[in-house]
Amino acid sequence: MDAYLQRIDELADSVRNPTLDGLVRQLFSGGHLTGNRDDYYDPRNSLLNHVLDRRLGIPITLAVVAMEVGRRIGVPMSGVGMPGHFLLRDKVDQTVFVDPFDHGRFLDAQGCERLFRRLAGPDADWDPAWLEPVDRPTIVARMLANLKACYLRRQDLVAVGWVMRLRCSMPDATKADQREWSRLMAPLN
Repeated sequence: MDAYLQRIDELADSVRNPTLDGLVRQLFSGGHLTGNRDDYYDPRNSLLNHVLDRRLGIPITLAVVAMEVGRRIGVPMSGVGMPGHFLLRDKVDQTVFVDPFDHGRFLDAQGCERLFRRLAGPDADWDPAWLEPVDRPTIVARMLANLKACYLRRQDLVAVGWVMRLRCSMPDATKADQREWSRLMAPLN
């Protein structure tokens, strides 16, 4: 754990211009982090240690790394749990969003809606509330949901069990989470 926290510290130290532009340029244009378009559902994209090692991830893990680097250099950002694609939101100018998966592309609210419709379909219902910041437990729960989906696609029930054990240990875990864990683990007896 300490080695990976050190890696995040080193990324923060590499940002020469401690602004949102400088952070985005260093992390996403500088080749430090990029979205894994070739194998989006690789479970390593959802594990921060692998994201830091491989410099590949999915929107939420890339965003978490960026938020932690930003926190260290005084560039505050929030995570935005838009359905289908996690984003970053500048805490200073809350009209500015960043897509960490698309090389740190800057977006406004209309750009976020266009991205959502591109992913969900042109007739999909849009709710501007999806651009509101989400808290850390929500981010962790979404990361675990992504990881569970990756392992289910690979039919790796042992790994699914590990993810569900983590999910059920969270303070907001529900009885439904417990039932799902039991149901998914039943084939393992």
